[in-house]
Amino acid sequence: MIGLRKARKARNWNQQKVAMDLNITREALSHYENGRREPSLAMLERMSDYFDVSIHYLITGREFEKRTETVYPK
Repeated sequence: MIGLRKARKARNWNQQKVAMDLNITREALSHYENGRREPSLAMLERMSDYFDVSIHYLITGREFEKRTETVYPK
């Protein structure tokens, strides 16, 4: 969850503040950020709304980019 940490740090928020706002423990947030635990889809949606970024960004650290060329199998 590369983007989760990036989104939090970009706002200069500490783990405790974010955890309290999301109603989870600081330890759970740390586990999500370090890849030791995966959040549920519902939690991903809450974090996406909270940080105003896509779920894709939370996971990869970059926004989804549309492919410039569509390739269809023959």
